[in-house]
Amino acid sequence: MKYLFFPRSSLCLCLSLLTACSTYAPPTALNGMGREDLVARMGPPAMERKVDGNTRLEFPRGPRGTQTWFVYLDGTGRASRAEQVLTEQNFSRIAVGMAKGDVHLLLGQPSEVQVLGRARGEVWSYRYDNYQCNWFQVELTQEQQVRSTGYGPPPECERRD
Repeated sequence: MKYLFFPRSSLCLCLSLLTACSTYAPPTALNGMGREDLVARMGPPAMERKVDGNTRLEFPRGPRGTQTWFVYLDGTGRASRAEQVLTEQNFSRIAVGMAKGDVHLLLGQPSEVQVLGRARGEVWSYRYDNYQCNWFQVELTQEQQVRSTGYGPPPECERRD
């Protein structure tokens, strides 16, 4: 009897995990969905801001924040489109001298923020889906401008010999 119980409970656990993973992205029938329905499905957004006269909701998602979805609402408060912004294409748009606010507009909130010693600024780190265990990092000066960008292994992927 015990033997039969274990596989069923394991199957239920696997199915619930698969269901949870499928909720990272916005609903497929997004267009025309109202803000309340969207928040009921995805949870509260991390940030809401006005962009080009419309509203943008930001939803960091996935295990350890590997996805950030921007969902755009039109003037009537209905969803018009969604995009996953943690991509190589968007990372390549971050340039030295860019303002901190412009980085946040393009990529959303970082997974992690580290303050650099001796008042040298901070480093924003973005986890994202990729085949190597990397994250994208943006180093900001005290003047709130990009000093450098690059890729590296997040702490959970570094080898401990």
